[in-house]
Amino acid sequence: MSASVRGIPVYPLGHSEHEMERLSRQGKAFEAFTRQLLMQAGVRSGMRVLDVGCGAGDSSLLIAELVGDNGEVIGVDREPMAVGWSRARAHSHGCKNVQFLEGDPAMVDFDKEFDAVVGRTVLMYYPDPTDAVRRLAHHLRPGGLIVFQEFDLQNARSWPPAPTFDRTVGWIKQTLHSTGARTELGLELHQVFVAAGLPTPSLRMDALIGGGSDFPFEILAATVESMLPRMRELKITLPVEVHSATLALRMRDEVLESKGVVLSPGLIGAWTRKPA
Repeated sequence: MSASVRGIPVYPLGHSEHEMERLSRQGKAFEAFTRQLLMQAGVRSGMRVLDVGCGAGDSSLLIAELVGDNGEVIGVDREPMAVGWSRARAHSHGCKNVQFLEGDPAMVDFDKEFDAVVGRTVLMYYPDPTDAVRRLAHHLRPGGLIVFQEFDLQNARSWPPAPTFDRTVGWIKQTLHSTGARTELGLELHQVFVAAGLPTPSLRMDALIGGGSDFPFEILAATVESMLPRMRELKITLPVEVHSATLALRMRDEVLESKGVVLSPGLIGAWTRKPA
């Protein structure tokens, strides 16, 4: 295996233990959407799958369940913390059909082709998502499946307007924009796939919606907490303005008081097959 620093994603949330735990909570919140996407796209038992940017390992463990004991999952992430965390989780789950490697998935060389290449909320951090998809498609066998699921942060909103929720979403969007992340990459996936030389993809979109008591505000608050060092550096906001310890509760109370609803970012999935 070899890797290069060229094209490495930028991740503005860091790789602390807090961020690994936040990623796991986020993965659990969106698990049903990712499962439905992978099954609809055609991820099946016995497949050999590359998980791009495995993070805390949630998507890799989900894929390992779908491909079964006769399948294989390789999760790759450039961050040693993420790889170590994912390995520990796989061990604790007794999951033996998944392994994790360190490196940039778009630049790593493998000795065997994959039946599918999958990624969740990872292309948004690549400087050139089209180039990344083009490189990743080289890891696929002819007819192999490529599936990505990315955010559309414009979908995150409240009705009627909930100021604390909207301000929190605004901080996150501004930080991501300022660090070069693509906050609407879900909407760009069709264009990215076609520009990478792949057939026109199929698409689906999912989102969480809730009236306060049943919405995971804790994940949003934890996202801000992970981003705080970068927010402070960029002069977007300061810890004293955020009050992160009570942020989730304040968002929830505000939405409950207005009898309103809030929507998560849209999670847009795209999938197609590599031409034979």
